[in-house]
Amino acid sequence: MDEKSRRYKKNKILDNIFPAEYDFKKMLEEQAESTQAGVGTFVFWLKNVPLKDPAHIDKMAEEVDELRHRMEKQMIEAFSTPFDRQDMYTLSRHMDYILNHSKETAREMYSYGVEPDKSIIEIADELFRGTGFMVDAVRAMNGDKANFDDFIRKARKSMHKIEDLYISGMAILLHTDDAMNAFRKGEIYHHLRDVGRALRRAVDLLHKAFMGMN
Repeated sequence: MDEKSRRYKKNKILDNIFPAEYDFKKMLEEQAESTQAGVGTFVFWLKNVPLKDPAHIDKMAEEVDELRHRMEKQMIEAFSTPFDRQDMYTLSRHMDYILNHSKETAREMYSYGVEPDKSIIEIADELFRGTGFMVDAVRAMNGDKANFDDFIRKARKSMHKIEDLYISGMAILLHTDDAMNAFRKGEIYHHLRDVGRALRRAVDLLHKAFMGMN
């Protein structure tokens, strides 16, 4: 066996012992982008009344689930990851919750016959905006820290606005005379708040992971 063949064989053995690092940052970016696209689809669906069966949102959520499962599998196989596996796993899970809660909100609105009001639309728009800042932050992980921090601040500003919109919307809802409508819409408001809280946890974990890398 010549020297070149010996080196090749040695490298193959080492590759099996220490698998090449996957591009986890790219995977997170892909999941974040797909999550925002799913939230955007949800917002577009909300603004087209009468509301239609949101089966296409279910399909998008399933596709994003597949991205997460693929990354989890590769995390198990990888010898090293750019940041803590648990942080990466939990971050990916909360990105998944953003779209899953959006999907469940759409299904309940359609099933309960709830039409979107001004507060629902405003909260959904802010969720889309905040998710966009999360995507920007993921993309900036390899770039300038100042840009990353700016996107995190903007995402958190969106989350504070979601809470304000939720409270003001509920205040209006609870002062109406139609108790059944208030009950049905209140459920939708709660679900939208859950989307916002999943976004908050994802952004906090993203910030934690980034700080651990620097």
